[in-house]
Amino acid sequence: MSNQTTVNTFLLLEFSNVRELQITQFFVFLLFYLATVAGNLLIISAVAFDHHLHTPMYFFLMNLAVSDLGSVSVTIPKSMSNSLSNTRVISYAGCVTQVYFFLLFAASDYTLLTVMAHDRYVAICNPLRYEAIMNQGACVQMAGSAWLSGLLYAVLHTGSTFAMTFCSNIVDQFFCEVPQLVKISCSKLYILENALLFLSVAIAFGCFIFIIVTYVQIFSTVLRMPSSQGRQKAFSTCIPHLIVFSMFLFGGALVYLRPIQHASSHTNMVFAVIYSVIPPMMNPVIYSMRNKEIKVAMYKILGLN
Repeated sequence: MSNQTTVNTFLLLEFSNVRELQITQFFVFLLFYLATVAGNLLIISAVAFDHHLHTPMYFFLMNLAVSDLGSVSVTIPKSMSNSLSNTRVISYAGCVTQVYFFLLFAASDYTLLTVMAHDRYVAICNPLRYEAIMNQGACVQMAGSAWLSGLLYAVLHTGSTFAMTFCSNIVDQFFCEVPQLVKISCSKLYILENALLFLSVAIAFGCFIFIIVTYVQIFSTVLRMPSSQGRQKAFSTCIPHLIVFSMFLFGGALVYLRPIQHASSHTNMVFAVIYSVIPPMMNPVIYSMRNKEIKVAMYKILGLN
């Protein structure tokens, strides 16, 4: 294909050309998707309907669950549909939509995790001023800023990605992923997109440093607490957030920082599942595992309490 105008559809990476394995992949992804939807809907419902959870920490957690729900809904259903119908095709408009919304939810996710670290810092290191600093207006502004930054990031990246011309329409991934689209570009605009990706990595690294510094101060404060119960409660709210952030960061780093030219197709797929499917599915489990308030609220929603 000589240029972008001739690309009306893209061909996504298929799990296998063996029909039985395609059906297996459909059911595996269906299981992942249903588990992710159920878990995140439980988080959203628990926070929305339990007034005990109407606090900044759980408000941000609910936003994170919405973002996780959106990110898997952008990628998994299309892959399942293709496996079921034995096709690899996604329309040009469908590919643009996937890139835009995936970037929107991924950037919002990362920003929300950064904001949540700040919330934990204020709650533990400056508890007397917590209600004044993390008031309702401030929380809404922070969450709004997270979603707005995701929106702007997605517009910028999607615009630069699809301004490129493509030498091929074969995307070496089960969804339209920016690094794989850059790989099949035959336009000098790929330099701009690579520059934007580098800028994204720099910003992400800045957030990473901010969160690390924040948690050093948090753990320093927690370890000085005289009450073991207080330390346990602080750790129960901080450890899940740190685990979720680490999964998201290192999963993304596996894809965006490694050279993709020499990686095999199935290696690409495995890494994509690790960073795009596993974290949204595991987040509700991680947050509810050590958090008694979330577990109680979930039990009420499920009628088990």
